[in-house]
Parts: sequence; structure tokens; C-alpha cells
Amino acid sequence: MAQTEKKGGLLRKSSASKKPLKEKVVLMYDEIFTTEDPSTCNPRFWEELFLMKVNLEYLEGKLEALDGEELMKIKDNINCLFQHCIQALGEEHPIRVVNALQTLCALIRGVHQKNKSTSGFDIINMLVGFDKAELCMKNLMESLDSLLCAEGSESLKSLCLKLLLCLVTVTDNISQNTILEYVMINSIFEAILQILSSPLSRREHGYDAVVLLALLVNYRKYESVNPYIVKLSIVDDEATLNGMGLVIAQALSEYNRQYKDKEEEHQTGFFSALTNMVGSMFIADADEKISVQTNEAILLALYEAVHLNRNFITVLAQSHPEMGLMTSPTSPVPTTPVTPLGTTPPSSDVISSAELPLDADVQTSNLLITFLKYSSIVMQDTKDEHRLHSGKLCLIILTCIAEDQYANAFLHDDNMNFRVNLHRMPMRHRKKAADKNLPCRPLVCAVLDLMVEFIVTHMMKEFPMDLYVRCIQIVHKLLCYQKKCRVRLHYTWRELWSALINLLKFLMSNETVLLAKHNIFTLALMVVNLFNMFITYGDTFLPTPSSYDELYYEIIRMHQNFDNLYSMVLRLSTNAGQWKEPASKVTHALVNIRAIINHFNPKIESYAAVNHISQLSEDQVLEVVRSNYDTLTLKLQDGLDQYERYSEQHKEAAFFKELVRSISINVRKNLAFNTLSQELLLKEFSTIS
Repeated sequence: MAQTEKKGGLLRKSSASKKPLKEKVVLMYDEIFTTEDPSTCNPRFWEELFLMKVNLEYLEGKLEALDGEELMKIKDNINCLFQHCIQALGEEHPIRVVNALQTLCALIRGVHQKNKSTSGFDIINMLVGFDKAELCMKNLMESLDSLLCAEGSESLKSLCLKLLLCLVTVTDNISQNTILEYVMINSIFEAILQILSSPLSRREHGYDAVVLLALLVNYRKYESVNPYIVKLSIVDDEATLNGMGLVIAQALSEYNRQYKDKEEEHQTGFFSALTNMVGSMFIADADEKISVQTNEAILLALYEAVHLNRNFITVLAQSHPEMGLMTSPTSPVPTTPVTPLGTTPPSSDVISSAELPLDADVQTSNLLITFLKYSSIVMQDTKDEHRLHSGKLCLIILTCIAEDQYANAFLHDDNMNFRVNLHRMPMRHRKKAADKNLPCRPLVCAVLDLMVEFIVTHMMKEFPMDLYVRCIQIVHKLLCYQKKCRVRLHYTWRELWSALINLLKFLMSNETVLLAKHNIFTLALMVVNLFNMFITYGDTFLPTPSSYDELYYEIIRMHQNFDNLYSMVLRLSTNAGQWKEPASKVTHALVNIRAIINHFNPKIESYAAVNHISQLSEDQVLEVVRSNYDTLTLKLQDGLDQYERYSEQHKEAAFFKELVRSISINVRKNLAFNTLSQELLLKEFSTIS
């Protein structure tokens, strides 16, 4: 007997001697794509349709093949199909519900595809008809809400979320997606929260739920009142917020683990062996090959939670009990294969034993540590556009954290010490730090380490000015908190001072190239004012008096850089060019640094001459500094401990609009509705009472 093959909705015998036969469902689709009502000849047409396995490929292909005019001719049948799909969602038979959900996905995608090339019809009118749109969409959203909240099939919940993601992402710019008005009016916010608060639902659907929420929050967020923004900002249920934190932490952990695996694989490879033989001349090029796709969708969710909900700040520092577990979840294995959105989402809150080596201190890990590690990876390479966007979003999230009073309280808490192993970019002039030697310190030290690491490693021709500005602003905001609350942080401040001075040196060395693209004086002024902050208020927040002495030592030791900077800004501020005003601001800001240099340098030279020493040691210079503070005169500078608070709408709207567009395209591209095989569904539903 000849074997039967299936392709494109056709059933054909391998002998090819007979005309191919079409599946019954395909024949039924063909009836819908005529101008006649298919239920005229067969009153049970719609009832039978939803018992048939959906052929997504054929249905979407059929819609795409029609032009706008042809589609308008069968509008009544499309409306009818859409309405019967919604009716089928209320059926008790789960197979009907599954087929209705998948058919809705195909319809929405297919009709939206047509709209890209044809503007002759309205999407809502085409799908459901203007006269019935409000009622139909209300019924659809209520059915989806019921299915998501019910104690029913996990597969159905998965399909509901995929339908909603399909609905949200059919247009690149989600704010132009008019169907979302009905998702705003008929909110599914509570259903999303319910998924996040339940351990079982969260494991199965947490990732899709969090991404969906992040996208919905960004619908016309600057033009109208978005109920999802309002509701997210007032959530105070601990279980829900922790659930959201767990989903985000797990997704970021998965990224960190994948990067760690690739890094180890790379280091043990042939190229690594070759590099070790010839020396480290190729190390930067070699590292560029270590690349894991970034996950902007989950990062956007973290940003919205931190930015909108002050209660979420507590989740950042909370250790996740599920993350410390070695055992696998006891829940049944999901029947729905996990669909990647951006990057492959994790299928569980529980970090597997294979992930544990990533963090030697996994029992005391938390979302903030996981996020800092993620940031340290994506911020290494900002040449790639996605990583640049990810790096920028990481710095925006850290900016929000650095401005929050409660976040600062736990960042600086001496009783909350952690060992945070950040990823460091391989560089020729420094050795790789040994992970085991990392000290346990307050979390703010890891944030400062991350900022110092960025400053040191991104002085390059394609200078990421915007990221540097954000980086310096974060350091400044943390110093403002320390000054205000008189927190004496035991940190290796010299590393920060050295990095800042080297940054100034880089700006001066590349003045011509950089000025063609950037106003480098804005950044130079911020760096100089950080030093002014230490000079003016350092005695209130530096850990010891000797730390303050070391600050002066570094300024004196590196005085040539400050002298060169002064010469440069003086030259440009006395000319009538475009840089006159910004350069003169830096000139005025340097007044105290120049006073320190001009006061102590003669004293040091005199000390050396009297004692017949050609080159003074650090201790000898510090001795001169300590004995000559009394005669030093400094000017009081206003506003050093003031800063402009972060504002998304006024400054970042264009960035987020582009970011959300990129995420929408990525989610749509990776969304698969036919991942559920009919056999698996039948097997699952046969056990449902």
C-alpha cells in the first residue's frame, strides 16, 4: 500500500499518479474564502470546523495571497469566523478551544500582514466589523481572562498568552496597534498577576506573562492614560512582586550561564591554546567571538518594575529561596514546548545544579547581583547595536536605583555583604582577577566596580559618550547619598580616581576627533565636579582621614593631566568658537584642583630640596600634605551635591520607542503557535475530568 505524505494542506500518494487530495480542514477554509456563507449548505459548518486540527500555514498563506479588494469581498465570512472563534472559547471541549485560539492567531497575523501593503481597509473592521467590535472584543478578552485564571489546562493558558503576544506584536510600533485599545479597556492585568504569584503558573508561563506586561505598559504611554502603568505602579502584593522578580532573575541567570559556558568553551579551544603560545596580542579579538544574544524584553520588564513601582525595589535585594534549591520542580513537565522570545526563556524558577557553579554564593544571591553580572557582560562590547541598547538600559535601571532612597539604604548596608563576581573584559595590561579572592562587601561596591570597569574599558575611537555620561551620573548620585547620610564606605576609591583621571587624559589626547562628534566638555565638567565633591565633602563620607590625604596625593601625583586640561579649556574659552561657554565652565570648575596643585607642589619641592631627596616616596608626600592643610584656601562651590532626577518622558522617549519596536519585532519573529502537537493535547485532555 502506497504511503501517504502531507504537504501544504494536501494529502497525496507517493506514486503521484492520482490527483492530490486536500485535508478536510483545508476544504473548509476554501469555503470561507468564497463570497458565500459556508453554513448555508452545512448548518453544522462552524461546529465541525473547530474539531479539525488547525492548518496555520495554509490559513495564513491564503490570507496573504489575497489583495485588499479580494479580502474586502469575503469580509463577512472573516467576521463570521472571528466571532465563531470567540464563541468556541467558551466551549467545554478543550480541543475546540485550542483550535479556536490557534485560528485567531492565524487570522490576526494574516489580516495584519495584508495591512502592511494595503491601506484600503481598517483592521478592526476587517476582523470583526465596526458594529460588533466592542462586544466581540469584550467577549474575547473576558474569555482569555477566564482561561488564564481557571484551574485548567496549562497548555490552554500557554496558548492564551501566545495569542495575546500575537495581538500586541502584530505591528512593529505597538502604539499604532488600534486593537490594543480593547486590551486597555478590558484589562487582563489581574490575570497576569495571578500567573506571577502562583509558583506552578509562574514556572510554566512566567516569562511570557512578564514580557506581555512589559509590552502592554508601553502602549501609547506618553499620549494617554495607560491602565497597565497605573496598576503596575500600585501593586504591593509581596508574592506577586517576588514572582515577577524570580522570572526576571531566572532569565538573566540563564543568560549569564550561557555566557559562562561559551567563555569556558572558548578558553579551552584551539584558538586559546594558540593565544597562550604566542602571547596575549590577540586576546581582544578572541574575546569578541564570545557572544550570547541579549534579552532586551526581560530587561525592559525589569526597568518598568523598578521605574514604576517603588515596592519592587525591595525585591532587588531579596534572596530567592527557589534559586538556592538543588532539586528539580515537582510539578509535571509542561506539555507546551517553551517558545523563545528574544532569547530562550527559562522553563523554571529553580536554578538547576548545573547553574550553581556560576555563583559561588548562590544561597545568598539576589536579583540585583544577577542583574549586575548581566550588565557586566553586555556592557563589555557596545559595538553591536543590541548590546549598546542593552548596555544603555542597564545604566538607566542603575540610575533609577541610585536615585531611590530605600535602594541606597540596602546598597550601603554594612550588614548586607555579598561577593559579586563581575565579568571583566580581557585586557593586555592586566591579569584576570581570581574569583575566589573577592571580598564580601556592601552591594554599592559592586555597582562602583561596574562603573569603574566601564570607564577603564571603553576609551576607544567609537566613543560611547552617552553611556559615559550615565556612568558618571550614577557615581555622582551614589556620592550624594553618602554625603547626605554620612555613610563612610570602605571602598578602594583610588581605583575610581585613577579611572577618572585616565578618562580626562583620553579626552585631551583625542580632542580633535572627539569634538567633531561630541561636546566633551559636558563629560569633563562632570568628572572635575566628582573630584570637587570629594575635595569639598570627602571628610564627611570617605572612610578614614588617610583616604582624604590619598585623594590629595592622587591629584598632586597626576597634576600634569589637570594642568593640560586647564590649558585646553582656557585656550577654547578665550576663543569665540562654539565651545567657548562649555569650556569656560570647566575652567571655573578647576579652581580648587588648581589651588591644591599650586599650594602643595612648591611645598613638596622645598621639602625635597631641604632633605636632599631627588624623588619623594608616597609617605613623604603625604607627610607634606598633612602638615600644610592649614594654609590651603579653597573656594566653596555650590550645587555639587545636587542633581537632576531621571525623567523618561522628556529625555528617553525616542530610545524606548525604538527599543520597544525592536522587542516587538523579535517577539513576533520567535512566536510559534503550532508547537503544540495534536497528540500531546489529546493525551493531556484525555486526563481532564
